[in-house]
Amino acid sequence: MKIEHLEERVSDYRNSIQTVVDKRMLWKNTTKNVLLKTLKEIAKQYDIGWKVQELNWIRNNEAVNITFDSFPPEMIDCTNLIPAYQFLPGGALIFSQSYNGDVFIFMILPEIENTPRDNNLKELGQYTPDMITEKMIVEKVDEFLKEMIRWEEPSLKNKVGY
Repeated sequence: MKIEHLEERVSDYRNSIQTVVDKRMLWKNTTKNVLLKTLKEIAKQYDIGWKVQELNWIRNNEAVNITFDSFPPEMIDCTNLIPAYQFLPGGALIFSQSYNGDVFIFMILPEIENTPRDNNLKELGQYTPDMITEKMIVEKVDEFLKEMIRWEEPSLKNKVGY
């Protein structure tokens, strides 16, 4: 094989780098802002104890999430009727930019002390930044809430505790 045979691979490699740069720029200039705006609007309109966070982690990767941080304010009185009730923070829907510029969407369920952590992460897919729209964000929040409801009220065969 001659050196000239590498020309196509070198061109493909250059194109792949440009694709990653384009996706990362789209995240920086558009996608992250749409995520922040939409998630903050959801958190403001439906005050159920969650907050929106912007994270910079794993070197230059970024993420935006919505997480349950506190108990819904209007429910405090009813939980005070059960002194042993304990709010378990930690449920989060995360939109994380991966190394190649795609957006990995996953949810983390709350952790319960002394229980296996096998099932506390659920993957929802990997998408290019241009696929992240307000409609998709709302759909993923809906999916997250459905999962949190299942977590709070598990079926008998999957119940947590005794």
